[in-house]
Amino acid sequence: MSLATIIHAGMRHYEQPNLALVLMGGGARTAYQVGVLRALGNMLQAQPGRARRFPFQILIGTSAGAINAAFLAAHALEGLQAFEQLAEFWGRLRSSDVYRLTAPRWLAFSRVSLALGLSRHVQARGALLDNTPLAEMLGRGISLDNIEKALRSRSIDALAVTGSSYTSGVHWTFCQTASREGFQPWTRPGRRAEFQPLTIAHLMASSAIPFLFPATPLTVEGRQEHFGDGSMRQITPLSPAMHLGAQKILVIGVGQPERPGFAVAPAGIPGRGPSLGSMAGHVMASVFHDTLQADVEQARRVADTINGLPQEAVSAMNYKAIDVLAMAPTESLDALAQQSTGELPTAIRQALAALGMLKGGGGALASYLLFEQGFIQSLMAMGERDAMARADELLELVLGN
Repeated sequence: MSLATIIHAGMRHYEQPNLALVLMGGGARTAYQVGVLRALGNMLQAQPGRARRFPFQILIGTSAGAINAAFLAAHALEGLQAFEQLAEFWGRLRSSDVYRLTAPRWLAFSRVSLALGLSRHVQARGALLDNTPLAEMLGRGISLDNIEKALRSRSIDALAVTGSSYTSGVHWTFCQTASREGFQPWTRPGRRAEFQPLTIAHLMASSAIPFLFPATPLTVEGRQEHFGDGSMRQITPLSPAMHLGAQKILVIGVGQPERPGFAVAPAGIPGRGPSLGSMAGHVMASVFHDTLQADVEQARRVADTINGLPQEAVSAMNYKAIDVLAMAPTESLDALAQQSTGELPTAIRQALAALGMLKGGGGALASYLLFEQGFIQSLMAMGERDAMARADELLELVLGN
């Protein structure tokens, strides 16, 4: 994120500070975000004399976080009930609602045949899995008309989702607002923004995990490009919120707090390097999470630097630091997923095992595909616990001026 973006965002002032919610990507792991938000909703419900309106003016989502952001936008007119609706949405979710594997059944009788068959399948289709069920579920579960109603009623001011273009290599932010007044698209090296009505295709593109889900075509600047997961090349996850006027930001990531021991060589096999599963998990972690903390730290360093200047200089700049609160799991999601791989649909489990993806730290890769209730409910419960542990910080961010 450029220094200009951070500084200019801090020099804009509104009667009421705009509060943004930034939801990072991570497949099934984003159920953690649902737990945090449900706990926040309950905290706000318990505040005496407070309005029950939806608390966020700006919603930014990436990958599965884009789906969560769009769902909340579609329910923003329901106020705090939107968070409970999101929890119910995830409570009905199963892997079969998100993807399927279309491979001949006879391949399952031979691990070698299965591996070769899947390799040909990926080469032919450009992805291991068919995510058509996700498109169908989103079409039923997210009302695009209600997003527009929420924007026009000023229940929210902006919704934006991100995607990465395989065609040009540019990272795009797609923004929908009730009006363009006060909002301008931005262009930075390797990343751009465009204002256009968001569709299910935008959500499919943003959540198209590389190699697992196929690319989705979108139109940008009058031409068609093919897009994959918005977490790829996302070097500045907080930047869209600042460009759209945020002065306070709650960002919820789903990164791994630390690498567990099982992600390295299996016990009893000294000198052996990481398994294919642990390497795949490491690659996924790099795609989805490693940029968030750096962006948060940069925003905080700029604020500390400016606030450390002589008071006369700070007053002349009329600068107010952007308030950023970052939430992330305090427990290992990889370890939890490793214990839950048995919940994966049989065909998926066999396919990942045939490709060597479940050995060693294979739980890391599986965690992105575990849209099953045991794993999801555990993540939501973790999110609620983490939110309650930071209740004072969350309430200060949302309710403080």
